[in-house]
This record gives sequence, structure tokens and C-alpha cells, in this order.
Amino acid sequence: MQNLRHLRPQARIGVLHLLHEPKASIPEGADVVFNSMEQALAFAPVAAIVCSPASTHLPVAQALAEAGVSLLVEKPIANTSQGLGNLFAQVRARGAQLMTAYNLRFLPSLIEARHLVLSGAIGQVLGVRAEVGQYLPDWRPGVRYQDSVSASQALGGGALLELSHEIDYVCWILGSPSRVSACGGRYGALEIDVEDMVSLTLEYDEPRLLANIHMDFLQRSASRICKFIGSEGTLVWDGIAETIDTYLSETRQWKRKELPSIPNNNAMYLNELMHFLDAIERHAPVDIDGAQGLQVLRIVEAAKLSISTRATVELA
Repeated sequence: MQNLRHLRPQARIGVLHLLHEPKASIPEGADVVFNSMEQALAFAPVAAIVCSPASTHLPVAQALAEAGVSLLVEKPIANTSQGLGNLFAQVRARGAQLMTAYNLRFLPSLIEARHLVLSGAIGQVLGVRAEVGQYLPDWRPGVRYQDSVSASQALGGGALLELSHEIDYVCWILGSPSRVSACGGRYGALEIDVEDMVSLTLEYDEPRLLANIHMDFLQRSASRICKFIGSEGTLVWDGIAETIDTYLSETRQWKRKELPSIPNNNAMYLNELMHFLDAIERHAPVDIDGAQGLQVLRIVEAAKLSISTRATVELA
């Protein structure tokens, strides 16, 4: 809300409460609060940000899309791929925008890491090892983790969906894999009904390479690291320290890429929101459309199938 007010100070902003609270207070920065979708549609919004639980994304987005409203949908785009085709059709038919909010795409250090990898700085990429993890009770201080979306299967939680940023940026850099295999489940003592740790493998045929992604809700020290193994060197991106280290075979030395100092991560969210709003006003395509959100979701669904069947799943 603060970022939206900063970028569009004169805009009229309404907030829809899905819980239908009859006396819901108006959040700071908003002009009005709605208790039903009918009220929200009567407001005639140009754009909407869907940041409710993943299990509600599709019905909420569908209702808004039918009214021609452009959408920024929080990741994951939904908790199931079923019905997304109809949503995409509605968006296209009405000339609206649909963007999936994978905010790491706007993180300067990841943008630079992608540039280096795609420019051939370490030669041909042969393998990738990505890791993301943080102890779930530490995510939202003051909130019972058992009550969070992350901890609930019914709300679209679990490590695969909640930590799907890693799947998105690997596909952003390498493209879509040919096959998916995974193992995972509940390994810790958290009071949740979703997987708390997953090891995911993405196999690529053209060019041939292997990507491994580790995700967990259990690490006491937060981690977000990706190592790109190339034919001529290695690149390591640290998404928390915001550093990039490269090792080249010709020098046999590690070198740290100096990046501009950023005071906080909010610049990433501002840039994401700015891109969405500018795309609407310029009638230009968004960088992370619904199809890319669906691509990640199909990999998540393939991983869940692989876990349950203990088999490798081919991606169409």
C-alpha cells in the first residue's frame, strides 16, 4: 500500500476483504474497503493486486478479469493449474494485463547474475545448484506460524509453492526443463500439513544440463544461494548478501563482482509495481506474464506427482 501510494499518490485505492468483515477498518493509504466482489467491481478498478491466499487467486482473478481489470497476482499464480486457461482467455479477450509477482526478477544482483551467465562469462552452463531455506516460525514475527498460509495445504502453502521463486528464476535463466523429479515431505517438527523440505531436480535436453533446487522451512539461518557450474568457470549468487562471485579456469581465482549498494529490498518491490503500472498505461506486455506463472506451477505439480509416485515426470 505504501509503495502504491508513493507511485500513484492521486489514485483512488480500494481494498477487498475476502473474509467479509462487516466493520472492517480502512487500511492506511486506502480510500475505501469492500466486503464483497460486487462492491469491488462497482468501484470499476483499472487494475487489481491479488495478494490473498493462493487457493483464492483463481476465483478472485477470474471475477476481476471478466470485468477487464488488469491483474498483478502474487506468486504462486494459483495452487492448481486447472482453470488457468479460462483466466488467460478472459484477460486476452478484454485486452487486459496479467502479471505474476515473482519479485526476485527485479533484484539487481540476480539481474546481473543472469546477464553474466547468459553472456557466456563462465562458458556453457552444465549444472545449477540452488538453495533456499528459512525457519518458518521466524518468517512473520508476532504471527503464529501454524495460522499462516505457508503452513496450510488448504490455503496453498508448502515449500514448493511458497518458495517457488527459485523455480521461476532458474527457468528465467535456463528456460523450461524436459523432466522433473523430486523427493520431499515433512521432516521437521513443525505443526503443519504441508511439505517442509523438498529436493527438486530439473533435467534439460537442449542444451543438456542438470539443475538441483533445495527448498526448506527448517534452516535456522536464512539461506538463498545459487551456483552455476559452467564449462569455463563457476558463478555463485548470494541473494541475501547480494553478492556475485565468479571463478574462471584461466585465472584459477575467485573474483567478487562489485554491485551498487542498495539500502533495502523495497526498491525491488517498487520496481516490480512500477513495471506493472507502466505496462498498463503504455499498453505494453509485462515481463512476467501468466504463462510464466503457469510454467512454474506445472513444475510444482510435476514435483508433487514425482514425490508421490517416486518417478520422473516428463513435461509437455
